[in-house]
Amino acid sequence: MIRRSLFSLCSFLAISSSLAAEKKNVLLICVDDLRPELNCYGVDYIQSPHIDALAARGRTFTRHYVQAPTCGASRFTLLTGKYGGSNNDALFHRAKDIAGKAKPVDPSMPAWFKQHGYTTVSVGKVSHHPGGRGGPDWNDPAIPEMPNSWDRHLLPAGLWQHPRGWMHGLANGQIRTKNAKEMDVFQALKGDDDIYPDGPAVDLTLEQLEKLGKASAEKSFFLATGILRPHLPFGAPAKYLEPYRDATLPATPHPNKPDGKTTWHGSGEFMKYNRWKKDPNKDADFALEVRRHYAACVTYADAQVGRIIAKLDELGLRESTVIVLWGDHGWHLGEHGIWGKHALFEESLRSPLIISYPEINEPGAQAEGIVETLDLFPTLTDLTGIETPGFVDGNSLRPILDDPEAPGHDAFAYRKGMRTIRTDSYRLIEHSNEYSELYDHRKPDAETRNLAAVLPEVVAELRRKIAKQLPSSPK
Repeated sequence: MIRRSLFSLCSFLAISSSLAAEKKNVLLICVDDLRPELNCYGVDYIQSPHIDALAARGRTFTRHYVQAPTCGASRFTLLTGKYGGSNNDALFHRAKDIAGKAKPVDPSMPAWFKQHGYTTVSVGKVSHHPGGRGGPDWNDPAIPEMPNSWDRHLLPAGLWQHPRGWMHGLANGQIRTKNAKEMDVFQALKGDDDIYPDGPAVDLTLEQLEKLGKASAEKSFFLATGILRPHLPFGAPAKYLEPYRDATLPATPHPNKPDGKTTWHGSGEFMKYNRWKKDPNKDADFALEVRRHYAACVTYADAQVGRIIAKLDELGLRESTVIVLWGDHGWHLGEHGIWGKHALFEESLRSPLIISYPEINEPGAQAEGIVETLDLFPTLTDLTGIETPGFVDGNSLRPILDDPEAPGHDAFAYRKGMRTIRTDSYRLIEHSNEYSELYDHRKPDAETRNLAAVLPEVVAELRRKIAKQLPSSPK
């Protein structure tokens, strides 16, 4: 009897160990300022072969929307599964709440995976500050951006001195000073991938992937890596600009500043760099050059994705890993007369999302249902078989991963003093003074004609939805 009990116990432990070893790893690739400017999203002049190959083995979400058109607030939602503040310090505010212990704070997504037996590692820009620390140069270990979340939170600043320098760096260690006008808005110098900040960061990602891979038989991993480009300034090795030097780019749709009160802004982040006294809204040749350099940065970022996936394959980890490629928000390339993010128009809020894993149904099929960044936390717990926490605000995308024609759901987003809802047919933008922008996406003029005054019943219905989902305006 004792022998049988011991056998049963040993069998249970063996099965439990086997199940633990079979848990899926997670590879999360975050790309900064990447709008759906990819070949797999139908932009045929863009060279993005590695991301396209990932899309061919996974699910491309053609209508994925972020919660906020700025890095920090968007990444807050990615990493917590919750709505949050609208500014770049959202995760630091959460860290202060944790330190203050005045109220309980739900664990972050990496913390949740860590609690469920995963090794969690972050490299590059995953939270808002590359390397995840505060202080004047973003390298103070006493000011973590995400307490209790990562086993290792890494950023190889290299020639760029510190994470702040890396974040706004150009070739060979050039960093942005307080006077941003001393740094060119775009650049393409000859050299290998390591002359720009993403090169060394991806080198470290590959080292971490190899280390995690060796230990994955005993412990699954959650590896998040953040690719900086195409974030401003648009700098990439010259070889990535070559395909675009003589390329014909399509005309920019609705390039003019909209009339009346809208979510438009003056592109301050872009305009503060050295532009050689040129304005892309007035100089078509300069606008084309900006777009070409953005494209070069996309292809440079794509090459880094290729390096990471190649290492995953080399280590034999593809079959045991869920891969997510996520853009932290969109970016205007002249639409509505905007060069940047920070608006609540479609171009600021729509970004790429691709999920790939071996068992996915209909690999390569695109999903047109509306989804949100908010949905990634419960999706990853669902796909890896760990418990989904009750505090997350999103929904698992498993139904759409199983069937690309499954429906999505409304998407909500915000910036200070404004909230928006995107449905299959409409976008409503609500300003804090109850002024509304309503756009009909079934019409060719889409977000260029405000219909709020002529469709008050639609405005009222969508206002109710916003109030239910986002009861107060974000700060």
